[in-house]
Amino acid sequence: MIDFIKYIILGIIQGLTEPLPISSSGHIFLFKQIFNTNLFDSLNFEIISNFGSFIAIFIIFFKDIKKLLGSFFSFIFNKKTRKENLVDFKYCLYIIISTIPVGITGLIFKERLENLYNLKGLAISFLITALALFVVRNIKGKKESKDISLKDAIIIGLFQAVTIIPGISRSGTVLVACLLCNFTKDTALKYTFILYFPVSVATMILGVNDLLTTSNLSAMIWPYLSGLVAAGIVTYFSYNWLSKLVKKGKLWKFSIYCLIMAIFIFIYFR
Repeated sequence: MIDFIKYIILGIIQGLTEPLPISSSGHIFLFKQIFNTNLFDSLNFEIISNFGSFIAIFIIFFKDIKKLLGSFFSFIFNKKTRKENLVDFKYCLYIIISTIPVGITGLIFKERLENLYNLKGLAISFLITALALFVVRNIKGKKESKDISLKDAIIIGLFQAVTIIPGISRSGTVLVACLLCNFTKDTALKYTFILYFPVSVATMILGVNDLLTTSNLSAMIWPYLSGLVAAGIVTYFSYNWLSKLVKKGKLWKFSIYCLIMAIFIFIYFR
């Protein structure tokens, strides 16, 4: 029962922080340090809980994903519909382009950067996130999905590449990049979380082999599933909360939160 509770707590942390611009990995690392526990060293559970968040965000964006993929393949295989599917086809291409930099950067630097994961670095990452979110607080973009350009896709991709640094929020960084590219708030939210899927899928695929070869996997199925469900449910509501705040122009509130977290780390672990 204790294991169930622990994994549910971790699932809740994952679900709450995954969509929000405050770094889910940073919060899990901080939680581990505060409570001095090794429970969260498990890469397997990280994969499982991320999958819970993936399912929730997939449900939220199911109609968009279905439409984009349908238009993408229709453009390729049906010449008669190319004109009407051109915008969505280009959107999909831009998502792919925005994914490439983080993929390359991750392959080259990820292990080196993870070895540098420490509390001081986490606090600095929170400060960087706070500053970035504060800078875009008053930006009111005009670009809709149909207005996204190749230049925008490249800029956003380069911003996302920075998120391999421990404690830098992926959703927060991409949201900031989208707003700096003059996207409307709705367009920025959609692009940020559609871009989440290829990165998340790649991460899960790379971790599947480790998960399947775990010696005690059968004994951990139910605790893992409890965390997955908790992560999925909380992610769903956490995203809806984020969406409302972004649309109301209150993304800056997370800037204050990140600043408080940085100060807390510097004081608590001095």
